[in-house]
Amino acid sequence: MNDTPATPRVGVRTRNLSDDRLRYIRQLGATDVFVDHADTEEEPDAFNDREAGATIAVGPDSIPSVAELEAARERVEDAGLRLTGIQSLPYSLYGDIMFDREGADEALASIETLVRHLGEAGVPVLGYQWNPRGVVPMRTDTVPVRGDAEATSFDLDDVENAGDPALDREYTEAELWENYERFLEEILPVAEEAGVTLALHPIDPPNIEEIGGIPRLFRNVESFRRAMETVPSDNHGLKLCLGCFSEMGVDVTDVVREFGESGDITFVHFRDVEGTAESFNETFVDCGNYDELEVMRTLIDSGFEGIAIPDHVPAVRDDTDWGHRGRGFTAGYLRGLARVAGER
Repeated sequence: MNDTPATPRVGVRTRNLSDDRLRYIRQLGATDVFVDHADTEEEPDAFNDREAGATIAVGPDSIPSVAELEAARERVEDAGLRLTGIQSLPYSLYGDIMFDREGADEALASIETLVRHLGEAGVPVLGYQWNPRGVVPMRTDTVPVRGDAEATSFDLDDVENAGDPALDREYTEAELWENYERFLEEILPVAEEAGVTLALHPIDPPNIEEIGGIPRLFRNVESFRRAMETVPSDNHGLKLCLGCFSEMGVDVTDVVREFGESGDITFVHFRDVEGTAESFNETFVDCGNYDELEVMRTLIDSGFEGIAIPDHVPAVRDDTDWGHRGRGFTAGYLRGLARVAGER
């Protein structure tokens, strides 16, 4: 049986690095793992799993050591997989930088240390987002989709009392861009030296310019062009969440072609929704707004050879909290898409 990975490869995100979880991921035919770090401020019990080697804990006072990252990489490799990156930075590490608050310098130093450790440990990607916590919920409800599977949904009309109580004033978009540029100027040279690529995720939901007095920077295609041009670097790219661009109401194929041909796609969250930013719901990857086969073909035609990850999968019958069945369906579907798209 030919077990050669298709191009793009299919990966899975998981906080749990237990032997059982890694074995299941390998059984799906996935090749790569992105670890969902445990935020030590929001998930203090993460240290229990960390001590067992089954997760990576990240926070202001907990930057994983090179040895810890190497052990995680070896654990994943022993299961026949690659540990390709950390899925995202926690807000507890970047929030002070975003708002230029006391603690920003310490946060920058912590992120620099994390990037250096990732490079030394041979873990090549650090995903991140630039989202103000507490300003708007990512989802406001759940709805039934195909076969009464349950999917999360968002409706702007259901958002009440939006805002972050930790913020004592409003901020301008220019301020937040200035703070973001400082982040890039400080971190990207370290990433280049370490051989680590940073990957930026859109704000979710997008399109909405401001909520609770906080501008939402990465809400449209233009903002991603600006992010890639502000401090140009081969070690900066996009965590291209197709669902977020679908929520924007733009032609997702055009987005993939533009950023793929410019070499700015680091990895892909392959998901879709029904509706657009102000009112939408997640759905199965074969049921949403865009033509998923055409998008996969465009990824391949643009030269993308990275990883596509199932994300925000609907909860199907008898599934687990992590979504073994929903992720399994999506991973298999993506492998099929990649094979068909690459056979022309």
